[in-house]
Amino acid sequence: MTLGRSPWLAPGPPRSPTTTGRRFRVNKKIFATVPDTTHLNVMVDEDETALAVAVAESPSGCEELWWGKRLKGVRVDLGRMDRGLFTELLTESWRRRAPKARLDRLAN
Repeated sequence: MTLGRSPWLAPGPPRSPTTTGRRFRVNKKIFATVPDTTHLNVMVDEDETALAVAVAESPSGCEELWWGKRLKGVRVDLGRMDRGLFTELLTESWRRRAPKARLDRLAN
């Protein structure tokens, strides 16, 4: 998996997500960031269960992402992460921040 393709792997987000520098946003909220060319930070926030599952399922592909003393997401190694798990994490992060009306349109 390469950085150029990674933001478009998730089925839920639109084909061209709004980007601001190295941050991907929906509804003015960041759902992923690009720290370098081989990693993507996926914001999972309070869902510590999802974080634990992701790290347990792909320990070489992702690690916990801490912002100070707060656990905020997972840092994905694009060369090692399982594509299916990555897609699931990115989709969930996008859905948590998307406006309800947009989610309803996607469901129909």
